[in-house]
Amino acid sequence: MRLPLPLPLLSLISTAIGSPASDISHGYAPVDSRDVMIGRAAPEDPSGNYAPATVDCPQQRPTIRGAGSLSQSERDWLKNRRNKTIDPLVQFLKNANLTDFDAAGYVTSHSSNFSVVPNIGIAVSGGGYRALMNGAGFLAAADSRVPGATDTGGIGGLLQSSTYLAGLSGGGWLVGSIFANNFSSVVQLRDGYEGSSLWQFSNSIFKGPKSRGISIVNTVEYWDDIKNQVDDKRDAGYDASITDYWGRALSVQLINAADGGPAYTFSSIADAPNFSGADTPMPILVSDERRPNTEVVSLNSTVIEFNPWEIGSFDPTVFGFAPIRYAGSNFSGGSVPNDGHCVEGFDSFSFVMGTSSTLFNQFLLQNLSDTSIPSIVVDALRAILTDIGDNNDDIAAWTPNPFYGYNNNTNANHEDEQLTLVDGGEDLQNIPLHPLIQPIRELDVIFAVDSSADTETNFPNGTALRATYDRSKTDIANGTAFPAVPDAETFVNLGLNKKPTFFGCNTSDFSNASHIPPLIVYVPNAPYTAQSNVSTFDPSYPDEQRNSIIKNGYNVATMGNGTLDKEWPACVACAILSRSLERTNTQLSATCQGCFSRYCWNGTTDSTPVSSYDPTPILQLDAQSAGLSVRSDTARGVTYGVAGVIALVLAL
Repeated sequence: MRLPLPLPLLSLISTAIGSPASDISHGYAPVDSRDVMIGRAAPEDPSGNYAPATVDCPQQRPTIRGAGSLSQSERDWLKNRRNKTIDPLVQFLKNANLTDFDAAGYVTSHSSNFSVVPNIGIAVSGGGYRALMNGAGFLAAADSRVPGATDTGGIGGLLQSSTYLAGLSGGGWLVGSIFANNFSSVVQLRDGYEGSSLWQFSNSIFKGPKSRGISIVNTVEYWDDIKNQVDDKRDAGYDASITDYWGRALSVQLINAADGGPAYTFSSIADAPNFSGADTPMPILVSDERRPNTEVVSLNSTVIEFNPWEIGSFDPTVFGFAPIRYAGSNFSGGSVPNDGHCVEGFDSFSFVMGTSSTLFNQFLLQNLSDTSIPSIVVDALRAILTDIGDNNDDIAAWTPNPFYGYNNNTNANHEDEQLTLVDGGEDLQNIPLHPLIQPIRELDVIFAVDSSADTETNFPNGTALRATYDRSKTDIANGTAFPAVPDAETFVNLGLNKKPTFFGCNTSDFSNASHIPPLIVYVPNAPYTAQSNVSTFDPSYPDEQRNSIIKNGYNVATMGNGTLDKEWPACVACAILSRSLERTNTQLSATCQGCFSRYCWNGTTDSTPVSSYDPTPILQLDAQSAGLSVRSDTARGVTYGVAGVIALVLAL
């Protein structure tokens, strides 16, 4: 019975990288604090705090819609967004200097035909702060607002040309932080302004901000505020999980508002003028559903997405979407019944980011012995563990379940009052490709930024890509195709994890598929100018190290501003245009043919066992990063890059 609820990033970048050894100790682009966060995500929780609140239902009561189409909101938004990508894409193609093909003219001549104009997505993997910082480097390189990003060798404007930006776990923190703060640039987020704790990773999340917070003055008060916020939610009649504590702590570093914006909601993005006006890409965060009475999250698990309008899945299990603004309402059988309550504020920005990264609940629990965490908070966390058991310490409890009684024949959770969600990488798909490869979204190319820690030295080896490929061959993929991906040994032996690699170049490989999937531009974390393979579970980073890892990600994205390949921007342009050129029967230029020869995986494999993987620096290391120690996740008893099921012994 359903109970009613109660009421100089590369000089970051004032100049382009003239050489791989460019100094970032000076030349930072200054940030005017008055311009940083105007119009950011809004505190739309009607309670004014972290607790959801009962509201009057709209005249047309909230319902679950089938996933056979995009929402009307997304379709309306796309009409504007696709149009607004034309000018930045034309400028990007001009800058790319594709000398033997008029790429800008090609797009301009087809600008009224969006079946021809390339449709671009970016996906940023999980991997904790490493993923946030490395992904930040890529997005800085892709952002035309970053000084130097559009200079020779740069790929600035790619972000402005994109339709979708997806994040998962640590990558979700990056995407969430950007959109919670008015689509701020990486430079703005990195530099912040006086009195802000934004992106101040030098102080551990377990200690809270250095007396720089707007209202938090010490660690005890920091945790006391977090406990009070979660208590507000519990007192309002909602289940609280460890994810609530983790998400609230995380938001103090990621949302530039008093106490990390406890009343800020994910659905408020839809009302932000820059997003509603289609001036930014569409953000998507990803999580996995855990089936009732199970602990293992497999490739057959349902993938859940969060976007500014909805929460739901294209998978044939749920195959439906609920309006995220009304998450927490008493849905039953696909709608909120006449005697049911409507709720707003459940979709806290911090709770959505925390839901995508529940693996870090265990990170929090492992640090309960930290003397800086007040005993009252430790006791509250222990009490939750007593209620839910250790096997559920990595979950986010979305109660009531919006898909209760919905699609009963396929939805394994249809009888469960709680929708149990976990870290989006626990099914091994650590890159959030799932929402972007859906045929209905019609993407042509996806830039997949991989910061996974698949190896003992915390570098990726293609495990996340391979998981998505393997899943595409199962029934739950619902016919969604994906390019073939080789084994981990091939990634390492052929160096596919040390430079960008294109997957799916030859569309004849999909002759038996119902559609041609997007081209995947795989951009793996690698040591270009910094030892960027820090542990997923390192809790703090000095500013110099943070900046160095961001700079390294910038160098990976640009191949050292063309140091390793002066035609790299042209090759990026070729990848963007590839599917479109094929649809119009336009022959590839000689430059594009050369790019594809260098960057496309041609099916060659080398499965020779790899005993160890410790890559040498690709470019000259920054002096400030060369001496930094790197701890292996595996050595610490944790492997996150493969994001599999992990067993941590919690000394509670």
